[in-house]
Amino acid sequence: MAAKIGVFPGAAQALHRPASVARPTAGRPPPKPPEIDVNTVQPDSFLTLHYRLAGPDGTDVVSTFDGKPATLSLGSGQLAPAIEACLVGLEEGARTTWHLEPGVAYGPRNPEMLQRVARSLLAAHGDPDEEYRVGDVVEFPTPDGQGRFAGVIREAGGDWLLFDFNHPLAGQPVTFEVQLIGVLQMRDDGAATSPREGLQ
Repeated sequence: MAAKIGVFPGAAQALHRPASVARPTAGRPPPKPPEIDVNTVQPDSFLTLHYRLAGPDGTDVVSTFDGKPATLSLGSGQLAPAIEACLVGLEEGARTTWHLEPGVAYGPRNPEMLQRVARSLLAAHGDPDEEYRVGDVVEFPTPDGQGRFAGVIREAGGDWLLFDFNHPLAGQPVTFEVQLIGVLQMRDDGAATSPREGLQ
């Protein structure tokens, strides 16, 4: 079913177990904890963060800084590979900004992603009384019905609409700002866990 949408990133606060403190033994100094990199983002980390994506004019395409932080699992396809690459190696608590060259974040613009869709098709699969305007974002189901994808209306004809299914930032320079709040690593059983738990 086709429908106009507004996309706002969902967010949830990740919880972290504090590290236990080793008690000194009489007559000898307390043992040193093993050196474990507890705060660095790995390719499969689960993150709690604020982030912002902006286009070439500085206008935010998405930002969580004015609301709840987002939770993201790296390697799951939630972020573009180039965006994930920026995060790997970042330390918990860091706040930084990257300026990516045109096409690096979301690839070049593809003219084949511009497609005309008949208004009758939208009426058959969506709200027949919906009024569509240039600039509207419309969501469509994938052919298998298992997912969704969205397009922006670029032109409107008498019985058709021209949709742009490129990512809004495709072919453009992108500003990516992050405040990293929490880092969890994935265990072999698929559960997220803080590396600090290995010190307990």
